[in-house]
Amino acid sequence: MAIPYLKSAVRQFQMYKKLGEGAMEQLENKRLFLYPNPDSNSIAVIVKHMWGNMLSRWTDFLTTDGEKPWRERDAEFENDVKTREDIMKRWEEGWQCLFNALNSITDDDLERIIYIRNEGHTILEAINRQIAHYAYHVGQIVYIAKVYHTSEWKSLSIPKNKSKDYNDGKFAQEKGVRHFTDEFLKKDE
Repeated sequence: MAIPYLKSAVRQFQMYKKLGEGAMEQLENKRLFLYPNPDSNSIAVIVKHMWGNMLSRWTDFLTTDGEKPWRERDAEFENDVKTREDIMKRWEEGWQCLFNALNSITDDDLERIIYIRNEGHTILEAINRQIAHYAYHVGQIVYIAKVYHTSEWKSLSIPKNKSKDYNDGKFAQEKGVRHFTDEFLKKDE
């Protein structure tokens, strides 16, 4: 039985959300606000940008353009977030907006046209666009967290020098249809 596209996309978003959280959990609070260099962003700023993007793209996405008139994108890159709690509140609010939007549609809706900056996208294209965008920023969060981490890093994927063990475990299982996020999303539950 094939996994419908929308279910697969939601699981990928859930995976990236969990990756970002796993990286941020491993940092002292003050390190969430550090800039690797003057031309880069802190984790706090990246979260603020993702939050702004998610709210803009997914609020009333079926009837309004994904670039809302109320969005202040440039302000998303100003570091005015002061606490971990504020970061995580925005993180949760953005992701909840996305998941609520995705839960409001079915695979039959994927060919409907929606707009982002007056450019028509099928819903499927818009979802793919945002998977790539959020994965890009979560990758930045993970990398910055690893740079600033001060103790032993808890791997969020296959640990260094453990690929053979991981693959041996995979190939020891029966072939079957499953989603590549299954194992990751079940960790720590």
